[in-house]
Amino acid sequence: MNWDDAKFFLAVAREGQMLGAARRLGVSQARLSRRIAALESALGAVLLDRGPQGCSLTNAGAALLPLAERAEAAMLDAQSQLGSQTGELVGSVRIGAPDGFGAAFLAPRLTRFSQQFPGLDVQLVPVPRTFSLSQREADIAIMIDRPERGRLRARKLTDYSLGLYAARSYLDRAGTPQRLGDLAAHRLIGYVEDLIFTPALNYTAEFLTGWRSNIEISTALGQFEAVKAGAGIGILHDFMAAGQTGLIPLFPAQSISRNYWTVWHENQRSAPPVRAAVAWLDSVVRQDRHIFLRASRGDPDR
Repeated sequence: MNWDDAKFFLAVAREGQMLGAARRLGVSQARLSRRIAALESALGAVLLDRGPQGCSLTNAGAALLPLAERAEAAMLDAQSQLGSQTGELVGSVRIGAPDGFGAAFLAPRLTRFSQQFPGLDVQLVPVPRTFSLSQREADIAIMIDRPERGRLRARKLTDYSLGLYAARSYLDRAGTPQRLGDLAAHRLIGYVEDLIFTPALNYTAEFLTGWRSNIEISTALGQFEAVKAGAGIGILHDFMAAGQTGLIPLFPAQSISRNYWTVWHENQRSAPPVRAAVAWLDSVVRQDRHIFLRASRGDPDR
């Protein structure tokens, strides 16, 4: 079996369609089809069922998938090990993260990663969704709460707190609520309910029973920007609001907490780029841990 052909198979298996796999690999669909056909011919088995809605794995394809993934992990590990003999890690690592943590916290600190590991390329994917590590959508995922299933390794990264915030401009215009029940008379900002990707983010009732968002935004970063601009009152990550002089914390005693976990697939446990990135994440969060919990910042209202 030609390993290059197996890479094409893995791309189709992960994308679920030929067009998406071709784009991911940067090749034409015609070339992709030829490589898949060559692999099927070499193995003497049909690996993919092709249909108008995309591609699905046959029984033979499902049997090949974990074997190809192990071969891929071994090849990546070999590449990293050979590169590390020169004293420098080489290769790439993709980190998937919730948009708030990824964009507001990690992205500004990636220069530290590049300085520490100049031979490693890093891909940051800060989007509000879950990531399939088995399908290599990411090498490392930052998750809200620890995963309960799958062949995954997990390490707690940090606890973080969230609280109610409003811009001074909004409070000057609409008045400051004096008790939690007053929130019902204000314009509230929250998630698009049917797009919440994990139950851990469905926390509005912890502040107000019957919370109804007048403005719904599917990302934490979008909610932050809307609250900052004076659109209404929202529940924001304290580490995102830290240092924002235009944001006013409301009812600080009512903050809630969640936690982030660093998660990677068991197949990647020995890959030097993944090990290095996991250790770096621990280090960079530890250096700035004080911003994640409102109480640890010495908030005078706590």
